[in-house]
Amino acid sequence: MSGKGCVSAGHSATAEAAQIILQEGGNAFDAALAALCASCVAEPVLSSLGGGGFLLARKASQAPVLYDFFSQTPKVRRPKDEGDFFPILADFGEAQQEFHAGKASIATPGVAKGVFEVHADLGSMPLSEIVQPATKLAREGVRVNRFQAYIFEIVGGIYKSNETCRKIYQSQKKPGELVGEGDLFALPDFANTLEALAQEGADLFYQGEIARKLSDDCAANGGHLTLADMEAYQVERRIPLAVSYGGAEIYTNPPPSTGGLLIAFALEILKKAELDKTSFGSQEHLERLSAAMALTNKARIDSNLHEQDGGEVANALLDPAFLSLYAAQVKGRPEALRGTTHISVIDAEGNAASLTVSNGEGAAYMVPGTGVMMNNMLGEEDINPHGFNQWPEDTRMCSMMSPSLVFQDKGEIIALGSGGSNRIRTAILQVLLNHLDFGLNLEESVIAPRLHFERGLLNAETGFAEDALTTAKEAVADFKLWGDKNLFFGGVHSVAFDTNSKRFSGIGDPRRGGVSLSA
Repeated sequence: MSGKGCVSAGHSATAEAAQIILQEGGNAFDAALAALCASCVAEPVLSSLGGGGFLLARKASQAPVLYDFFSQTPKVRRPKDEGDFFPILADFGEAQQEFHAGKASIATPGVAKGVFEVHADLGSMPLSEIVQPATKLAREGVRVNRFQAYIFEIVGGIYKSNETCRKIYQSQKKPGELVGEGDLFALPDFANTLEALAQEGADLFYQGEIARKLSDDCAANGGHLTLADMEAYQVERRIPLAVSYGGAEIYTNPPPSTGGLLIAFALEILKKAELDKTSFGSQEHLERLSAAMALTNKARIDSNLHEQDGGEVANALLDPAFLSLYAAQVKGRPEALRGTTHISVIDAEGNAASLTVSNGEGAAYMVPGTGVMMNNMLGEEDINPHGFNQWPEDTRMCSMMSPSLVFQDKGEIIALGSGGSNRIRTAILQVLLNHLDFGLNLEESVIAPRLHFERGLLNAETGFAEDALTTAKEAVADFKLWGDKNLFFGGVHSVAFDTNSKRFSGIGDPRRGGVSLSA
């Protein structure tokens, strides 16, 4: 494809918002922000201005910058017995997982502030124009697709837990039930909120009426968040973590988040595994890949990743001496063995945006009159390793989200990232390896079957050769073969731009309802 740009995202309406902005002359960053706002309507469990996220941005011919607008823990933690905090059992069909919601699960949100600061630094169109596709979508509604309906089924307990949520998210066809596939879902209050924010600025959300409503409700009804938390929130600009691999320079999310660091660690130890001398799906490929995953998990524990300062851990994990202890174990020793969405955009000028956002599963609390569901980050087990209500106060939370950019020597630029909790890092890693080591094109790299190893269990998608899987199974304590491609293995929505031919390619990962559109 050639043209003004390309976007890949987790819903057709999300991608269409970016496409509209690109067609109207906006740059990749304008388009990414438009898609983000639209995703709050089209992917409502996964994305919200009340959540957190990261943008890895590269303005043409400049150094990449990571915008960290992830959630921050509140400044004061109220006693556990005063908190509005309750469990919800999420049903994944083959497995169940307990999440927690309520006002005590809300961390300080960063997405709204991120939108304004990214726009101020990188935007080329007025924000009032950028939000128009989303406001139109919120008023007219979007048809709920199969994937979004499935997400509602999984975490339905949160959205049925109080009358306000039930009313907003209920099916028009089946009153009393949540929206399902084919239902029209509209969020008119959110359209009004977007227009007011575009007119009044970020202060409305962080110091004005929205912040006061949120903090007053938390104070009166068992939440930790205060007006002081909202007023003090800052977007952090960070130098991305960089690693060279396979004739490419890869940039990803740096500490304090862990996903990018673990991807970088895995790439470093795989440099000596000679995957480029094997073939995709071969016995050697699966042995060395699963070994690298296992070693990355072990290194995560050995380095006390959740216990130390992020910068110190980065230095330790990527120290050549530390790496050498693990690299030697990859080749020839196989026995050494939650809600998020992503948007990728590149434009014809070479501007690249890789944006990952999350609202957890939602706190079952919407700021009155705004259409904004707040996050439940303080109820996420994966990012609260010390236990619930034990989080350090006033601290940027850790995340597996790993928006990434790749610059190949031959002139190709790739923007990619994924949803999928702990599977984010292994999903992105495998797409990178498929493209850089095995020479698969971008679509093939994303569609190819995946592995994920964790806690002694090697998960594999169908599509690998039986003899290669048999060998891999023998090296692990437990093994599970999934019947088909599944959202468990992430959703790597990706875009590539050849700076020589000026042509684009894109692929929305079908595992998570992905769509790719050009402009």
